[in-house]
Amino acid sequence: MEFSVKHTLGAYTVHCERGGLDRIGTLFALDRRVLIVTDTGVPAEYAKKVMAACKEPHVITVPMGEESKSIETMKMLCEKMLSLGFTRKDAVVAVGGGVVGDLSCFAASAYMRGIDFYNVPTTVLSAVDSSVGGKCGVNLSGVKNVVGAFYQPKGVLFDAEVLKTLPQRQIAAGLAEAIKMAATFDASLFATLEKEEITGALCEALIFRAVQLKAKVVEADEREGGLRKSLNFGHTFGHAIEAAGNMELCLHGECVALGMLPFCSDAVYERLYAVLKKFGLPTTLPVDASLALPYLVHDKKWGKGGVDIIFCEQIGEFDIRTVSKEELLSLLENTKNRYK
Repeated sequence: MEFSVKHTLGAYTVHCERGGLDRIGTLFALDRRVLIVTDTGVPAEYAKKVMAACKEPHVITVPMGEESKSIETMKMLCEKMLSLGFTRKDAVVAVGGGVVGDLSCFAASAYMRGIDFYNVPTTVLSAVDSSVGGKCGVNLSGVKNVVGAFYQPKGVLFDAEVLKTLPQRQIAAGLAEAIKMAATFDASLFATLEKEEITGALCEALIFRAVQLKAKVVEADEREGGLRKSLNFGHTFGHAIEAAGNMELCLHGECVALGMLPFCSDAVYERLYAVLKKFGLPTTLPVDASLALPYLVHDKKWGKGGVDIIFCEQIGEFDIRTVSKEELLSLLENTKNRYK
């Protein structure tokens, strides 16, 4: 399965297929010098398959975790390319989750003002949440993604074979982003999630459909001027929960799941809560809400009039509501009973 994603400067193809890594050389232009970036949590065999397709591969393996998503690590990648004599004709390939993808893309966007970037997401979360759309960046002073750029990949490959090596918790966390897309854009898909038994086939179909939905959104709003804000459903409070906790307490997708619960109608809440439970996602806060609230004031989405909150009034639709800090805190206070 594949489809094209259009953007201002052209288009790229998203490939979703089992065994795709074995023929990556026919999908991506890798007959050149290539920096392959992966992390210690990714099975080494994935990067090796990419290496085999490159004319001159160079691999950098960064430590797993958010700590690697930093300006210092991004600088190290650029320094490595410089020392190896990389030019604008060369490329970067990310083989890993969201941290590796964001970090690698940002380095590719900055080195010589931009070289080709390919993304090979190896988690459900990175496939659904960050593989398409061209947003990349790193964290700074505890604030997520506050330094970055819009930079489109040359191609994306998601090989569903990677699901075999992912822990069930990681799969569920990634599917939270797909559930988010169904809740805000596809009522029929959400109904399927409510009715169907959870199988590998359902998960694959959900991933593919969620990436398609996101692609349509980012095609219509490449620079997050309007419609693309809908992708932040669950993220405003979710990022605050994530910042207040740690990766053991709450994975990103789990935080997004928790972040959706306060910002929907009672009718949506009942259905959303049931689906989150069905997929093994958390519905109780892993940290005290008072610890998470201070991080809301640093969210990069704040403007003079407040922050734009994505609210789901009914399944398959969303509203963008601008609320003040006081209104947001009041809303969160009034919905504490939704965490059970």
